[in-house]
Amino acid sequence: MLDHAKRRTVELQSRMKEAGINLALFTDESSIAYLAGFWGYLGIEFGRPTFLILRPEGEPTVITPLMESEMVSAMTWVSDIRPWEDFGQNNWTRVLNETLGSAPEKIWVESMSLPAVVRAFLDERYPSVPLHDISQILGAQRMIKAPEEIDVMRQAGRIAGDMMRAAEGSLKEGLPEYESALAVINAGTRAAAGFLTAKGWEAFVSPMIHNLQILQSGSDTSMVHRRASVKTYRRGDPVYFCFCNMAQFKQYKLGFDRMFHIGEVGDEAARVQQAAIDAQQAAIAAIRPGVLAEEIAFAANEVYRQRGYKTGYRTGRSIGVAYLEAPELKEGDKTILRPGMTFAVDGGISVDGSCGGRIGDSVVVTETGCDYLTDYPRRLLVV
Repeated sequence: MLDHAKRRTVELQSRMKEAGINLALFTDESSIAYLAGFWGYLGIEFGRPTFLILRPEGEPTVITPLMESEMVSAMTWVSDIRPWEDFGQNNWTRVLNETLGSAPEKIWVESMSLPAVVRAFLDERYPSVPLHDISQILGAQRMIKAPEEIDVMRQAGRIAGDMMRAAEGSLKEGLPEYESALAVINAGTRAAAGFLTAKGWEAFVSPMIHNLQILQSGSDTSMVHRRASVKTYRRGDPVYFCFCNMAQFKQYKLGFDRMFHIGEVGDEAARVQQAAIDAQQAAIAAIRPGVLAEEIAFAANEVYRQRGYKTGYRTGRSIGVAYLEAPELKEGDKTILRPGMTFAVDGGISVDGSCGGRIGDSVVVTETGCDYLTDYPRRLLVV
């Protein structure tokens, strides 16, 4: 993995040189993982920023909290690691200032994910230095996944499959929703552990599946992102599982969703769910190199229109080391699909206060169409 991260960094440096970019400052965890091969567990939400500074030539520099520096050193190929301390003069502003220099001509940053505290520092310390956005340049590189990235995403898909089997197996009348969430976490963690060793870089990769399980049951299935609660299942309940913030491995994220029905399914719930499945399948059937991203959305939207349902904001999103990358499968996105692109492709309908229809899978674009990265039955699921 570290050799791959290093090659990605060298490729980005070449892109920077071609674009005339002399200094880039990365703060987003997904970008740092993609380029330097590591991620921490005490990030900006704890007030502790980590930085990767990159120039078109030479070795990058990592600036990280002192308490994380030993682990970072073991996880990254970058040798120039500069720790900072919470107290005293060796704080992150001083270390960052020394690394950037007193008078950079321009600084390229990830504008949409730049932490406010870092932006405030840059504005105060370098008031006359323009900040430019490097997101599109890095995004264009991340858009096409290398074979080793796709291999990891396939492993994530197998882990997600075990999670969904545990979800289905947990569904019983009278069981509280949170018990399903615990079963999912347990199954996913054990599956992820099976792909890891306790040697080298992998020794620092946790198999633990975490985040709050997106789960709704009964009439709450119209609520899309409700979390598992103490509510108990009843016969006839639809139950929706979304793993979009949980199906991940070695920092690579997938989209994966299924709807189940306990004991029986009502006529309206069946119609809504079947329409969502058909819309998703129409979208996936349209995926192939050379088509526009928005054309995939049009294929799904036509199914919704024929069934009398409103279209959603988008049909899918690019996935990778971040939950949302470019392009998106939505009207107006005219990106041409290419082999190696990876997407979460969804079918989704909400009937407010009544029910919802949901299904989601992850796919990789191939030379002739696409392959699934996730696998579970794509039909009405009654348990």
